[in-house]
Amino acid sequence: MSPDRSTEKPLSRRALLAGATASAAWPVWAQARCSLRGRSIAVGAPGGLAIGLQSYPRTLALDDREVVLTLDDGPLPGPTDRVLDALRMFDARATFFLIGRNAAANPGHVRRMAAEGHTLAHHTYSHPWTLRQRSFLAGTQDIEQGIGAVQSVLGLSPAQVATPLFRYPGFADTPALNAWLAAKDIAVIGSDLWASDWTAMSPERQLNLLMGRLARARKGIVLLHDVVGQTAAMFPAFLKALCDGGYKVAHMTAGSSAPGLMQAPGNWRSQTERIIAGRG
Repeated sequence: MSPDRSTEKPLSRRALLAGATASAAWPVWAQARCSLRGRSIAVGAPGGLAIGLQSYPRTLALDDREVVLTLDDGPLPGPTDRVLDALRMFDARATFFLIGRNAAANPGHVRRMAAEGHTLAHHTYSHPWTLRQRSFLAGTQDIEQGIGAVQSVLGLSPAQVATPLFRYPGFADTPALNAWLAAKDIAVIGSDLWASDWTAMSPERQLNLLMGRLARARKGIVLLHDVVGQTAAMFPAFLKALCDGGYKVAHMTAGSSAPGLMQAPGNWRSQTERIIAGRG
C-alpha cells in the first residue's frame, strides 16, 4: 500500500522492483559489524489476534530499543538476496510476509530464508488491491492459496499452517476475514512504523526517515519491502544504524499462545483506515 502522503514522487512498479544499488557516495558500512540477534517472541493466536499500532489498538510488548523486522511482497531475485545477505552479516532474523506466487516462482529464495532461520509468514497469493474489493470466498481462497504455495515449496502439508501469521495487502482487513482467520488461530500482523519505501527516494533519505521515526518510537514492528531496490540498497546501513543505536532485533516466530501485548494509548486512531479511506 502507499500509507502516507509524502511529497516524494511515487515509484513506478518497474522502478520499485528494479535491483537498485547504493550510490558511490554511500558510506562504507561493512567495517563495523555487530550481532543484532535478540530474543525470540513466539506469537500464537488462539481465538484470534490482531496487532500493530498503525492498524490495531495493541501491539507486541517490546522493550526499549527492541524492534521486529518484517519484510513484505517477496521474494524477488536481486533485492531479496541483498536483504538476506545483510541480515546474515548482522546476525539478525526477520519475518518475511511472502506473496504466494512469488514464493512459487522463486523457491530457492524461500528455502534460503528458512535455512537461515527467518520466519516465513503469509501475504496472500496474488496481493490483490484490496481484499475489501473481493468477495469473502475469493478472499479466503487467495489467502489459502498463498499459504499453500509457501508450504509446498518447503515440502509441508497444506493441512496444517506451519506459520500462522498473516498480513493483509494494504492492511485492508474485513470483519468477516478477521473472524475466519481467528477461527483458524491465524494471527493478523500489522506494523508500528514503516519505511515508506513505496515512495521514490534515495537510500540515504529513506534511512534518515526510518531512523527518525524509530528514534521517536524507540521500538516496534517495522515494515519494509524486500522487493524494493532502494530498501535493499539501504538495508546494510540500516542494520548498522541499529547496531550503533544499541538496538536489538527480536525474532517473531510461530507459537501456540498469545504473546505479551501492549495496549495503545487512549487517543489511539488507526492510521491505515484513514489512508484506505482516502483521508490520510
